[in-house]
Amino acid sequence: MTNDLTAGENKNRFVFKGFLIPFILVTSLFFLWGFAHGCLDVLNKHFQELLHMSKARSAFVQFVFYGGYFLMAIPAGLLMQKFGYKKGIIFGLLLFATGAFLMLPATLIQTFGSFLFCLFVIACGLTCLETAANPYTTVLGPSESGARRINFSQSFNGLGWIAGPLVGGMLIFSVNGNSNKFASIALPYLLIGTLVLIVAFLFWRAKFPAVKEESDLSDSGVAKSEGRLTDLLKHPHFVLAVIAQFLYVAAQTGVNSFFINYVTEEIPSMTNQHAAQILGFGGMGLFWLGRFTGSTLLMRVIRPNRLLAFYAIMNVITMALVVAGLGWISVVALFSTYFFMSVMFPTIFALGIDGLGPLTKKGSSILVMSIVGGAIFPMIMGWIADVSTMALGFIVPLVCFGYIVFFGLKGYKATSANKALQTEI
Repeated sequence: MTNDLTAGENKNRFVFKGFLIPFILVTSLFFLWGFAHGCLDVLNKHFQELLHMSKARSAFVQFVFYGGYFLMAIPAGLLMQKFGYKKGIIFGLLLFATGAFLMLPATLIQTFGSFLFCLFVIACGLTCLETAANPYTTVLGPSESGARRINFSQSFNGLGWIAGPLVGGMLIFSVNGNSNKFASIALPYLLIGTLVLIVAFLFWRAKFPAVKEESDLSDSGVAKSEGRLTDLLKHPHFVLAVIAQFLYVAAQTGVNSFFINYVTEEIPSMTNQHAAQILGFGGMGLFWLGRFTGSTLLMRVIRPNRLLAFYAIMNVITMALVVAGLGWISVVALFSTYFFMSVMFPTIFALGIDGLGPLTKKGSSILVMSIVGGAIFPMIMGWIADVSTMALGFIVPLVCFGYIVFFGLKGYKATSANKALQTEI
């Protein structure tokens, strides 16, 4: 698909220009990393009980995982720039599979550090996948529907988030007679590692058409300079998007990490496995529903930035109810939060890279790098919970959602050297 096609022609010819199969394959990646993220929340609670550690220390699961995103984001962006989307994705899938299969020897070593190393390798692989897949969906078609496309693909990420706690909770929390109390951790990762290798093979065999970001070519048809990393600072909307993404991932990871803790403390009769089922069916189910309806219905009639701001306002309210500690009312508010979190990551991403042109890949790597918020804030929440109550720890995501309200209302507007003033999306 080339830039000389009109937006209307692009929409009508999308599936006939060789993009359908690549789009399906790229969309499958969203499910895979959603599953990996969903398993983290089960691991967090499992390590607290197996190793008798505090909530703050168990948050090292998230610290190492999202720290991997931070360290790998720039190399991943450079990898995409040099070798393209397809090779970068295959490399990421192989890293993902390696980390997943390393979980088996980790269950024999039986140290917290060995599991953290596996999660770090997985995170490095996922960084490559997210750095490639998120921008790829936005440029694979007309720019005005980029936010809808990425939200549609991200709806499959929601399915992965549902499967992660359900499959992970069923297998990891399973009680068996094995003398190795860590043995149950390996199976879900062996399953996902095998699936990842199959997907890597499909990517290797598939043909990917060349896709150029908006403004890759000058008016004369000559390729523009890719620009320096510092040129991104000339795009204020991008800088504000990085902050918004940092705080969103911090909020989402904090909610995920301590969901099971919160539910079992507010409702003492609730077991870990039942809480994981509520997380999977209730929380992640709403998460998927929110992304699907957001991409297929709501964003056709509501501007993405306005939907983002409204959902952020709703999450400020739900978090206030969670902090209040009102029993089942607060538990319902907690898993309702997932519906309103659903569109945030892809919408912030799409708004952030809008108008970056040849800086899109670099901007994407920085936005993925901002996921490091998920490494830091859960530890703060864990520390608050250790010295006070778990409910009070949720004041951290409340503040984060407050900033996203601002970004959705004002911060998303693009003013730069290339784009004097973006009309509202």
